[in-house]
Amino acid sequence: MTGAPDAVARGLALALLAVADADWTEPGLVTAASDALGLEPGDVDARWLPGLAHEVLRRFPRPPRDEARLLAVVVDRSGALGRGRERARTERRALRVVHPGVVAPGRTETDDAGAGAPDGRPELRGVGDLAALLGLTIGELEWFADTRLWNRRHPSGPLQHHRYEWRARPGRTPRLLEVPGFRLRDLQRVVLDRVLAGAPVHDAAHGFVPGRSAVTGAAVHQGSEVVVALDLRSFFARVTATQAYGALRREGLPEPVAHLLVGLCTNAVPAAVLSAMPPGGELDERVALRRALAVPHLAQGAPTSPALANLAMRRLDSRLAGWAAAAGARYTRYADDLSFSGGQEVAARADAFVRGVGRIVADEGHELNPHKTRVRGAATRQTVTGIVVNSGTNVTRASYDRLRAMLHNAASTGLEAQDRGGEPDFRAHVLGRIGWVEQLNPARGARLRELLARVPR
Repeated sequence: MTGAPDAVARGLALALLAVADADWTEPGLVTAASDALGLEPGDVDARWLPGLAHEVLRRFPRPPRDEARLLAVVVDRSGALGRGRERARTERRALRVVHPGVVAPGRTETDDAGAGAPDGRPELRGVGDLAALLGLTIGELEWFADTRLWNRRHPSGPLQHHRYEWRARPGRTPRLLEVPGFRLRDLQRVVLDRVLAGAPVHDAAHGFVPGRSAVTGAAVHQGSEVVVALDLRSFFARVTATQAYGALRREGLPEPVAHLLVGLCTNAVPAAVLSAMPPGGELDERVALRRALAVPHLAQGAPTSPALANLAMRRLDSRLAGWAAAAGARYTRYADDLSFSGGQEVAARADAFVRGVGRIVADEGHELNPHKTRVRGAATRQTVTGIVVNSGTNVTRASYDRLRAMLHNAASTGLEAQDRGGEPDFRAHVLGRIGWVEQLNPARGARLRELLARVPR
């Protein structure tokens, strides 16, 4: 996502695509490029254009109608354009596009806007469709997408798209929250609801997927001889813009649309913010985190990050599911939590199994957190995303006892007196915690509701 083509390459790419349906031949491309540059095909200054047309046709025998940016990259790197630039420098004149092309003759990018894709998502055939979906002009869309990383180089101020909050963690590497501004967050929510929602994810993914949850993921592993719980380090920061772009392209989105969507949903942290990282954690972890945050990645704080991460992780999920199946194990993932379970064969070779998982994870650009690796046999308490799975799904005894003790004390002191976290609606908070227990153990949930009923209002 770096080294973007210059204005001449982008303008020539649009001019060439303008004849995609009419004359995608060497003479047709030479004519289109000449018109764009304000030259006659036979001019001395245009002698490099047949070479450009030849290079484009060799790379794209058929018109790349939905890959305008890729075409611009090919044009920008072509030896023919290099010769044209050199000639212009020698003659001390500017090489510029004076008549940029349109997307296609007789059709604009917003034609068919609003036409639905088969799964109900809007069909985004061009940048104009995406801008219309978000209620922006194309200029505003490009500014919010910030594909040239102006925000990373600009001093902090009201025009920044994100605000940053370092969260120190004693003895551990700090965590950075990258909170999008109000308007960018609203745009991301539209992307989440209208573009990412409904996109197919791997069956192993249970986090942030409609109809799935931590409970459904944990239920896969109940009653197993061994449960292996692993954690991915700096999860969102390690999902790169390139991975997100590839995921959107696999969903069939045109190249320029995917490029701008990635810009809207990723972020590169300014150097000044990285320099303010608080102490904590091992040196190699801190260096790795800074490197990941310095390049475009999924921001921890953007509403689109979980769904886009699920799309970008489909290859990793497929490989880990295959590795597990080959060993007779089961696999699920809830965000950055990887869970495996199996019988005696997996239990006997758990260390080798974990090493194999680590190799696959590293090959996909991620890293396991060795401090959070847990291998638990049936004789010990087995948990998946905090849910006990030894025999059915259940809440941990410690969390249940804490909630029960709090409700018992509240019968004497009142509920608000037990609020240690400053919750704005503590009763609603408690009801949510009881509801969570009910999902896992209805009998325990019923006992907690009885205790709550005894608390004076």
